[in-house]
Amino acid sequence: MTWEELEQKCHQCLNCPLGETRTNMVFGVGNRQADILFIGEGPGEQEDLQGEPFVGPAGKLLDVMLELIDLDRTKVYIANIVKCRPPNNRDPLNAEQDACIGYLRAQTALIKPKIIVCLGRIAAMRIIDKDFRITRQHGQWFDRAGVQMMAIYHPSALLRDPTKRPETFLDLKSLQAKIRELSPDTYLT
Repeated sequence: MTWEELEQKCHQCLNCPLGETRTNMVFGVGNRQADILFIGEGPGEQEDLQGEPFVGPAGKLLDVMLELIDLDRTKVYIANIVKCRPPNNRDPLNAEQDACIGYLRAQTALIKPKIIVCLGRIAAMRIIDKDFRITRQHGQWFDRAGVQMMAIYHPSALLRDPTKRPETFLDLKSLQAKIRELSPDTYLT
């Protein structure tokens, strides 16, 4: 499947009730040849309105976090587990995740990332381990089928609780070291 076919299929999706209430489907953004894939849980209000992931306050913080390690959205790809906004920004239900995960898997297959960074516990529980504990396991590296994966606190969690920022900075520095090890060309473009 091509990017265009996948995005078209996603735009037409009504596999769960979220498709009926969305303003925009939020497919993903960034470099489709990136070695680094960031995965969040689902779009919020601003993302639903603009059709792009991480454009609200959490997105602005994510941009700052990327800048701290010499990255920006042109060097990574950013997507979510679900492509449509859950009501009132609640966590996406398992049935909603199940209905949408195939799109993320297809995106991942097209990108072929070397590194996946889960933004928050919902993404980490779906991608890394169903029993993932973000407070204990953030910043730890996992190898899944040759892809290096880690989870960090979701930017919205950092907005709610700034005391988690110092440990997130250390996680970001670990990510930067892993990128330099596995994808040094990321910093040359």
